[in-house]
Amino acid sequence: MEKKASESLVVMTELVLPNDTNTFGNLMGGRLMYWMDIAAALAAMKHCAAPVVTASVDNISFETPIKLGNVVHIEAKVTRAFNSSMEVHLKVWGEDAIQQYRYKSNEAYFTFVALDPNGKSRTINGLIPETEEEIKLHQGALRRRQIRLILGGKMKAEDAEELKALFVQQK
Repeated sequence: MEKKASESLVVMTELVLPNDTNTFGNLMGGRLMYWMDIAAALAAMKHCAAPVVTASVDNISFETPIKLGNVVHIEAKVTRAFNSSMEVHLKVWGEDAIQQYRYKSNEAYFTFVALDPNGKSRTINGLIPETEEEIKLHQGALRRRQIRLILGGKMKAEDAEELKALFVQQK
């Protein structure tokens, strides 16, 4: 049974406290990645209705630091479901609740694998993208997956058909 991408949406909110910051008063990157992993796992579990494990995390670039006392908003949504794995896109914003403005902190892609009761991978529901953004992310997921597989040594570059289409002129 296929599910809509919107059904996997998770929005997580955290307050940056002193224990979450470095000596500059900025949210530590590791703490943010921890929160992102939780939000992404929840989105993946909502999609497949099963326990999940993190399989990979794509590049996370921190655009704007989130300061002590600011609020962190993490939005996670499944972008594509494969056989037993799914890609989750995350967007992160900081918010200064006193000055009343929001700013983008970063975004990333996490991959999760659904598990059966024996801890082995299991097949999952397909995904139906509806909005323009969901469709764009869904279409790009195949290329991102092939890049992950090549970098992880699980696919040879010459077998990445989706990536070849970007660089090789079709006759």
